[in-house]
This record gives sequence, C-alpha cells and structure tokens, in this order.
Amino acid sequence: MTAPMPADAQSADPLTAGAATASALDDEAPFLAENDTAMDRMMSGMAVKPTGDVDADFMAMMIPHHQGAIDMALAELRYGKNEQLRRIAQEIIVEQQQEIAAMRMALGQPLPPSAPVPTQVPPQSPASQTPPSPMHMHMHMKEGQSR
Repeated sequence: MTAPMPADAQSADPLTAGAATASALDDEAPFLAENDTAMDRMMSGMAVKPTGDVDADFMAMMIPHHQGAIDMALAELRYGKNEQLRRIAQEIIVEQQQEIAAMRMALGQPLPPSAPVPTQVPPQSPASQTPPSPMHMHMHMKEGQSR
C-alpha cells in the first residue's frame, strides 16, 4: 500500500516543474559561464612554480586568488538581483583590490593603472574586462557609499 501524496506534490506537474528548472538554468547560464572562466583563470594563476622565495611564491598564488574573488563578484554585479548580495560583491571588489595593492607594494611591484569602479556592470565577456584599481575604488567608497 502506498502512502497518500502531499497536496502540493499532487498538484505539481512534473513537466512544468522540469521546464521551469531548465528555464532558470538557461537564465543562469551566462553567470555560470563567467564564473567558470573566473575560477579556471584563478586556479591556473595559482599554479606557480616555486622560486625558493616563500614570500614571493605566496603572493604569486594569493594575487590570482584575490583576483578570482573580484572576477566572481563582478559576475554577481552583472547578473545578480539581490541588492544586499550585490552590495557585498561591491565590498569584495574593494577589499580584494586593496589587498592586491598591499601585496604588490610589499613585493616592490608596480600597482595596476586606475580604472572606474564597477557599481552597475553590464554583461560582457570576462576577457574584455579591466578590473578597477584599488585607489579609485577606495575613493568611490569614501565619496558615495557608507559601510
């Protein structure tokens, strides 16, 4: 003997539910592709050949790791809808760029050039995107945003 199905399960049409899931995945496809690209680039960048300088090797791994977080946060800004999560993504970008700048300065490396801060980012291919500079982002946070 089988147990009775719950009322919500009885009214659910499996074909409609499957179509809704497929549609949601199709809508999410650009985000997933961009996120996969960011993850692949990060993992590739973190695969460094040891130089014998622990500090330099650590930073050589951490800088792409932080850049990966920035790239994933940019994807959230492009495709995410939740304003609270979009705000967190903006903060991730600012914080990770500042940490990259600190790491580069500690190693005596030049800082990347300044670029505008992304607050509303239109969809585009990740390869054509230039990440914002830490100083410009810090100034933007001071001017127009509070934490």
